[in-house]
Amino acid sequence: MRSVTIPRALGPYTLERRPTDFRDEILGRLGGVFRGTVMQFQPNEGFFVADGFWLPPDGDPIGPMGLTITCAMDGPACRLTVKQSGFEENPRWRRYYAVIASGWRSSLAALKDYVENAA
Repeated sequence: MRSVTIPRALGPYTLERRPTDFRDEILGRLGGVFRGTVMQFQPNEGFFVADGFWLPPDGDPIGPMGLTITCAMDGPACRLTVKQSGFEENPRWRRYYAVIASGWRSSLAALKDYVENAA
C-alpha cells in the first residue's frame, strides 16, 4: 500500500492498493486508489475527508463519499470510529459496501494488533 496524506484542510487523502489477481463478479479487480480531500483535521480527535472516490483498476469510479474518523480516549484505551457515507441505489454501490465492510474490519484489526504489540 502507498499513501499520500496531509493532515490539514484541503490536504490530499490518497491510498493505493495493488490490484488483486481475482475479479469480483460486479466490481472487477479490487485494489486501485481511494482519493479524497481532507476538509477538517483536529489533532488527537479526528478528521473528515470529503469528495472521496474509489478508482478501481477496472471500471468506473464509485463516489462521491465522505469518510469521518474520530479518536476518543476511553479509560486507558483509544476508541477509533470510522464512518463512511455516500450511496446510490445500484448493484455496484451495494457490492462495494459489502466488500469494503470486511476490508475495514481486517484493516482495523491489523491496526489494533500493531498498536498493541509495537515495541
